[in-house]
Amino acid sequence: MAVLQDIIDNINLWVTAGATVLIVLFLLLLINVFFTLLRTNLMKKAKTKKQRSNIRIFGQLFRYTLSLLVIIFAILTSSGAWSGFGVFLGLLSAAIGFALQKPITGIAAWIMVVTKRPFDIGDRIIIGDVKGDVADFNLTHVHVMEIGGIIGDEENSGRLIMVPNWMLFEKNIINYTSNNDFVLDSVIVNVTYESNLDRAMEIAELSARKFLAGVISTSPGNPKVRVDFQASGIDVQVKYFSPARQLHEYSSKITKEIFDRVNEHDDVEIAYPHTEVVFRKKAT
Repeated sequence: MAVLQDIIDNINLWVTAGATVLIVLFLLLLINVFFTLLRTNLMKKAKTKKQRSNIRIFGQLFRYTLSLLVIIFAILTSSGAWSGFGVFLGLLSAAIGFALQKPITGIAAWIMVVTKRPFDIGDRIIIGDVKGDVADFNLTHVHVMEIGGIIGDEENSGRLIMVPNWMLFEKNIINYTSNNDFVLDSVIVNVTYESNLDRAMEIAELSARKFLAGVISTSPGNPKVRVDFQASGIDVQVKYFSPARQLHEYSSKITKEIFDRVNEHDDVEIAYPHTEVVFRKKAT
């Protein structure tokens, strides 16, 4: 009789455990469907990049938090261990902290990104030696669409880099577009000492203004020209605010324009390393 009772008790225990698991899975599925539908609906109404970023970030935050609470509640309810909840959390935290130091640091970094917002989805950033546009970020990684890479300029390479979140606490984070979509860039041309310096400065400024005419009104400032002495000539540097995602495009156009304009004037000459031999007649 006792054996039969043990069998019945074991069956009841397994049935209860199975029912609990099914309920938890159903609730997790329900949570996922609810937040997916909510996110889809909100994204249709979002008008700005900031709003879309907030929807993604806080949608993930609420989904993960609610799912974790459901799992913890199910475990404690099925085991009847509410009285030892504090001890359980302490031991669990110590074990996880020892075994998963970097993943936990990554989660802390994710919370930092969510609360402090050093960057948003769509921002152009540099994390250590990784440079690109933020495509997404989650509990473990920041997804970055690389710029430069093997070609070494400011254009998209087509490669996706997954940066572990824990690196955010160990590397400098540089955000190109934190305040606006412009960054300061420059083009330098070295002219000879025999050149008309005022003309060279005018050429540099007009070349920049030609291609920046459509964005100057929304940029932080106008193009400006600076000059510096060099060993074999004078550096004429035009500085301008360029759209961050089109740096190379604008610098390339301005460089060609400066070159074409210089060739149109006889009193401006581009300096380059060369040797000039001058024969002088001896005085008799």
